[in-house]
Amino acid sequence: MTLDYDIIVIGGGHAGCEAASAAARLGSRTLLLTMDMAKLAAMSCNPAVGGVAKGQIVREIDALGGQMGRITDRTTIQFRMLNRSKGAAMWSPRAQCDKTRFSEEWRRTLENTWNLYIWQDAATKLLFDLNTDPAQPDTPGAEPDPKQNNSRPTTHTHRITGVRTRMGVEFSCRKVILTSGTFLGGLMHCGSSHAEGGRAGDAASHGITESLRTIGFETGRMKTGTPARLDARTIDFEILEPQYGDENPAKFSFSPETQPVKEQLPCFLVYTSKEVHDILRTGFDRSPLFNGTICGIGPRYCPSIEDKLRTFADKDQHQLFLEPEGSSTNEYYLNGFSSSLPWEVQWEALHKIRGFEDLHIFRPGYAIEYDYFPPTQLHHSLETKLVSGLYFAGQVNGTTGYEEAAAQGLIAGINAHRAMKEEEPVVLKRDEAYIGVLIDDLVTKGVDEPYRMFTSRAEYRILLRQDNADIRLTPLGYKIGLISQKQYDYFVKKNTSVESLISFAREQSIKAAEINDYLKSVYSEPLTQGRKLYDILMRNNVTFDSLQNALPKLRKFIGENGITPEAIEEAEIQIKYKGYIEREKFITEKLRRLENIRIPENFDFHSMQALTIEARQKLSRICPETIGQASRIPGVSPADVNVLLVKFGR
Repeated sequence: MTLDYDIIVIGGGHAGCEAASAAARLGSRTLLLTMDMAKLAAMSCNPAVGGVAKGQIVREIDALGGQMGRITDRTTIQFRMLNRSKGAAMWSPRAQCDKTRFSEEWRRTLENTWNLYIWQDAATKLLFDLNTDPAQPDTPGAEPDPKQNNSRPTTHTHRITGVRTRMGVEFSCRKVILTSGTFLGGLMHCGSSHAEGGRAGDAASHGITESLRTIGFETGRMKTGTPARLDARTIDFEILEPQYGDENPAKFSFSPETQPVKEQLPCFLVYTSKEVHDILRTGFDRSPLFNGTICGIGPRYCPSIEDKLRTFADKDQHQLFLEPEGSSTNEYYLNGFSSSLPWEVQWEALHKIRGFEDLHIFRPGYAIEYDYFPPTQLHHSLETKLVSGLYFAGQVNGTTGYEEAAAQGLIAGINAHRAMKEEEPVVLKRDEAYIGVLIDDLVTKGVDEPYRMFTSRAEYRILLRQDNADIRLTPLGYKIGLISQKQYDYFVKKNTSVESLISFAREQSIKAAEINDYLKSVYSEPLTQGRKLYDILMRNNVTFDSLQNALPKLRKFIGENGITPEAIEEAEIQIKYKGYIEREKFITEKLRRLENIRIPENFDFHSMQALTIEARQKLSRICPETIGQASRIPGVSPADVNVLLVKFGR
């Protein structure tokens, strides 16, 4: 007996949940195949969502119609807008979440999604309709012919037909989205001890990597880690430095159906010391990171404590963040103390941290190795180049972080559904979304370490602010069917409010006599003659909020038109950053022409002798679809791009 679905999503992590939710809500009969229904979208590491650049991604997920922002708002226990002292392009929302409630809220959401079904089991084999292709042998274990051009094909050579599980159940389908996180070949390390597992308490998954490698997929190993979990009852909080959330917290979702957190829990700052470092160093010879036991590549931007001690050997102190894992648990997360050192070394070192003298540990930190697939094997739709109907999303693509995974899952779910309907895939450009930057980086550049999003990766970050994600993406979410009419009407109303407030500021003349006392109070030069309100708002320290007290007509306009604080903030940002925004849009338009010049499918780059050898090799391996994509491939020089422009640009 075989059960039939349109789309099967393998993996119940953040990528899998977003993928399954999107595909089902768009109308595809979807099966979410997960190893544990009780741990859907589990926060296996840090119980937080957002942060620098990651917060922008979550806002974009919400603007497109994804679920992460809403579920975060419903389970937040602390909210902070990071980088408020910098420009608006750098503002990044971050929420500490109750990780148990977060997973429960995801389960409630998915169980009540029409067209979505859940099956608890482990996928062990992908089923294909295999076609013969000389560059991609079908015979298990066969090696490609070295005389052949073995660059990755841009046309599919196989087609996905289903999935087989550990319990022997076979499911047939038209599309599969693989989102297996750290479970594929997962191996956990703590000192000299190691055990198979996708995370503490959960079994590893076997079979998928092997079935994909057999038909020609390239695979690799990566590593991540997590710190010890601590018992709050044994921590002396009185001597620790508290870190509170924002006094007036915001939220992630643009929807009026969620509200900012009302009761927040503090985090705490703690510090290592030279004594702590000396104890940790006694375990270096038994560290799987240093003695060759771990072969996987770890995240540079989230290093273990032993990595920090080796890299910053001159430092006698490192700052750590002690974060609650929920409002009804004594479990705390020690951010910055990820480790795979022997448990007894971790234990001894932790007890030397001020405030931890009587500490009890729920479990020690550990590292985990897992399989991934270099993402240059994907199209921008996240469909694999080798197998029709097979999509990859999340850590299997070499990324790290809940937010990056959820974004890929959302796009994969959308595009799997659209492919079934023979509709064009949704591919976000680099000037449209951080999600576009993320996927383009993966597909074009590949990864040599776990990929994490930063604002510095985006060339157009003034355009890609967290505040305007809805303006950029909600019309698209509405067009494809993930944004409801009610949500879209709310968006239109907010956008109209923003435009009307900007128009009011452009038209309203302000006399010097009615504004100079206010300007002096915010240390701004008084006026010598009347000016438009718009011009006054472009000054530093001048805000709509504070101006309302000085200008009754502004306060009256805002009140009578029901303009929300979010709309006021958006209008103010557009006014203050107008010059920067226009300049970045101008640059974007100049460069966009490269994105519109397409390269023929399966083009033979080796035939272009004017290209450098490195460029020919890289272009043949990645098979870029446009000259814009080709220009971002490492090893393709500006001179090479000019050669491509001569060939394809006319």
